[in-house]
Amino acid sequence: MGITDPHRNIPERLNTPEFALRPIVADDAASDHAAVMESRGYLRLWEQSSWPADDFTVEANRADLLDLEERHAQRRAFTYTVLDPDGTTCLGCVYIFPPTATFLAKSTVESVGGQTWADMDAVVYFWTRQLQMDSGVDARLLEKLRTWFAEEWKLSRTAFVTHEQFTQQVGLIEGTDLVLQFELVEPGKPGKYLAYG
Repeated sequence: MGITDPHRNIPERLNTPEFALRPIVADDAASDHAAVMESRGYLRLWEQSSWPADDFTVEANRADLLDLEERHAQRRAFTYTVLDPDGTTCLGCVYIFPPTATFLAKSTVESVGGQTWADMDAVVYFWTRQLQMDSGVDARLLEKLRTWFAEEWKLSRTAFVTHEQFTQQVGLIEGTDLVLQFELVEPGKPGKYLAYG
């Protein structure tokens, strides 16, 4: 049963003493915008694009979040905001896609570890603010996500993806027991995305 299957239970929250995840909504625009703009230098590496532009506005972000909220409600892909425990400050974001997502279907995928892309349950991207990376929250988020996907989502084959130029996140992932399984090239984007499982 894929993650977009209408009968699959999709968890609403992940709560820890350090952070909480819940589905992102358009009303998160201001707090998410603050996190995005603070993190824009490495988000451009992660995205391999000029997003977010220096003049990216809260209203433009609201439009983006409305699309993410609708996509989540329609179970096409799932986006969670990462918040501090009291729910007031955005610390980052988690994006969960089926391996058949349109942008992934357009990518060139090369298996490195002998796995088959179509057999993956979910493809996950995540980021945190610089302060959270500096204090190790991103590492603890990855650890909690792995448990969450295994125990609550009931997924056994989850790929965590980052771009090779986002060296801080590459180092984080490679510091775990996750192993490089795939290399992805998105049309029009330089370099490779690395998928670990």
